Amino acid sequence: MKSLLKQLGASVKKEHKEQYSRSKHWNGKVFENLSKTEMDINLKTLPGLIQENFKGRKDRAPKENLPMTPLDRNAFEKDGKTKFAWFGHSAVLLQTANKNFLIDPMLGPDASPIGPVRTKRYTAGSLGVIDYLPEIDAVLMTHDHYDHLDMASIELLANKVSTWYVGLGIKRHLVKWGIPEEHITEFDWWQELEIDELKIVYTPSRHFSGRGLVDRAQSLWGGWVFISKEDKVYWSGDGGYDTHFKEIGEKFGPFSLGFMECGQYNELWRQIHMFPEETVQAALDAKVNVAMPVHWGGFTLALHDWRDPIEQFSHYAKSAKLKYITPKIGELGHVDMASEDWWENYN
Repeated sequence: MKSLLKQLGASVKKEHKEQYSRSKHWNGKVFENLSKTEMDINLKTLPGLIQENFKGRKDRAPKENLPMTPLDRNAFEKDGKTKFAWFGHSAVLLQTANKNFLIDPMLGPDASPIGPVRTKRYTAGSLGVIDYLPEIDAVLMTHDHYDHLDMASIELLANKVSTWYVGLGIKRHLVKWGIPEEHITEFDWWQELEIDELKIVYTPSRHFSGRGLVDRAQSLWGGWVFISKEDKVYWSGDGGYDTHFKEIGEKFGPFSLGFMECGQYNELWRQIHMFPEETVQAALDAKVNVAMPVHWGGFTLALHDWRDPIEQFSHYAKSAKLKYITPKIGELGHVDMASEDWWENYN
């Protein structure tokens, strides 16, 4: 029971609210999106949604474990080029401007660690990746949902990483799990930080946060922008389609590479997760030259088949003439790589 409660992270205290009140996105009780955002889930729709989620769940997941290409540490020798390894869902090791960033390192086996029904990862043994990572300059967290912020992964990374960049409000969870407070920097939307010749920016997304029943929207959610003399990279973070994509593109684009949320969508929560055609439009709005769809290939969190996001994204991207890449899980990725429809080899 104690371990389950620890999974919830830390509750919001008076001193936290005093800190959050300095953000114009905090309304005194919760953080708010830039646009009015609602989910069409209520007492009338919830029972049917729960029933649908449990019914045929195994049929929406791969029939076998998806393999992970072993991480090639030597490929991450710092040579000034942007490269990455995607570990499924939204966990990525990104190297840009000779810096290694680990983004949303949810590498654990279960996205519902306190739920009555588990959400098993499609790839086995993913936590072992942490033992083979190159030196990490910083871990970046977009928001505190379980499929992005994983206690088991954080505890394994604690002695390997001394710099953490997170959305406003996420620090309290990390501190509870043993990360020294002085190692953590929190960001409000549009807040910037320069690291040598690299600038990183925490950007808005249209989503929400929370790990329990009483902490909804009490930490911030967002994406990341990386800007150097050589390159620009965009990480959309989770969220629905909105005008912030154009604003980010106008402020910081064009981007050579954009990691775009694509997966776990449903009409009932369309405002907080994009459908694949919206993902393509968001990439175009943000002036992304090459798109990499993420937030799929890891867990069954919605009612669609596990391959639907990438299949539909590929279709709409081709129609829109948006260049995209689809590396295998764990494979070395870069904007010039030749992609293949690897998911077609799995049922």
